[in-house]
Parts: sequence; structure tokens; C-alpha cells
Amino acid sequence: MKVKKTAKTTIKKKNLKDKKGKKKSEEPVVKVLNLNVNPENPRNGFFELDWNPEFVNMLKQSGYEGASEDEIVDRWFQTLCKTIGNEQGIDVTGSGYVQINRRDDGKTEVS
Repeated sequence: MKVKKTAKTTIKKKNLKDKKGKKKSEEPVVKVLNLNVNPENPRNGFFELDWNPEFVNMLKQSGYEGASEDEIVDRWFQTLCKTIGNEQGIDVTGSGYVQINRRDDGKTEVS
């Protein structure tokens, strides 16, 4: 499984104001931009995610750590996948390891 942060940010970074003119804080946002599955081996594929800084700050406040935003989001995504597997009764403890590849274009591949 691969997780990639897109180079193009699709989330608006403007300081929004509500109807009363007060500054409105941005909510933490993460979006799935793309999901690709290998047709020859459907167990392999990748998600392309985009997120805003508020999402990363929320993860940090929840105890996620990393050297970069990509690493923090990768760790959250791995936890999320394990949680979903556990809820479905899938034993993920012996499922192998996760390989993280940081690409020169700023994207991260997780497999």
C-alpha cells in the first residue's frame, strides 16, 4: 500500500470569516484524491492523500510524531488501516512490515 502527498495543494489556505466578520479557524482536513489498485494483484495499490496543516497539528496533539508532515500522516494512515483490519477480525500482527519510500518529487510511497 502506498500513500502519496500531492505536490499540488487543493485545500484553500485563506483565513475565512464567518457572517459576523469574526475570523473562522480552519478545520483539520484530509482528503483521498486518488485510489489506484493493481489489476494483476488487487492486494497492491496506493492512496493519494492531501491534507492541511491543521490536520497535521491535530495528529501531533494526538501523539503522532515524525520528522515531516508526510511521516506523521503516514503513521496515522498505518494506524487507521490496522484499526480497520482489527475491527474486521483480520489479524494484522503477522502481516509483514511497511516500507516507506520518500521520493524526490515530495511524495511518499508506503508499501
